[in-house]
Amino acid sequence: MEFIVALNGKVNYPLTLDPGVWIFDDRKENLNTLFDEQKDKESEQEKYLKDVSAHWDRELKEGAVPPAEKDKQTPKKTLKETLLTGSFAISLSYFIYNAQPQPEAKKVRFETGDGNVEITLKEAQDGYLAFSENGKPLKEDGPVHFYFGDGSNKENPIKRVTAITVI
Repeated sequence: MEFIVALNGKVNYPLTLDPGVWIFDDRKENLNTLFDEQKDKESEQEKYLKDVSAHWDRELKEGAVPPAEKDKQTPKKTLKETLLTGSFAISLSYFIYNAQPQPEAKKVRFETGDGNVEITLKEAQDGYLAFSENGKPLKEDGPVHFYFGDGSNKENPIKRVTAITVI
């Protein structure tokens, strides 16, 4: 099984997604608590841009945090344990935004090992791609699972997603 997901179709920039590296991405979210929390009205992209902007401003004012102090701030063992045992997902909106859908794009088709599933572009932008369960990649029914943003398919996500086509 190949662990790469193509995002293509009516986009200006087709992307090749590698879920194996998302474990290191700061935008990942804990899948176990993702749908328990009430989401802000602010979009994920806006939140990310504000966080990056605040980090940049802080570094300009205070300078970069020395490595020794960074280690004091985040206990390595706790972070490592979290990564090795956690279940994670990342918002699909980041990737759709970077691919830049063309104006006529209205839907998204998930190509899976079980057949194709079509949803609206808005539903896709609000949704999440799960890539890790209990610290392990989704080898059996992966490489990614798709969850709607409202968690309506929390118990039965779209599994075995191998390609995402904007149509």
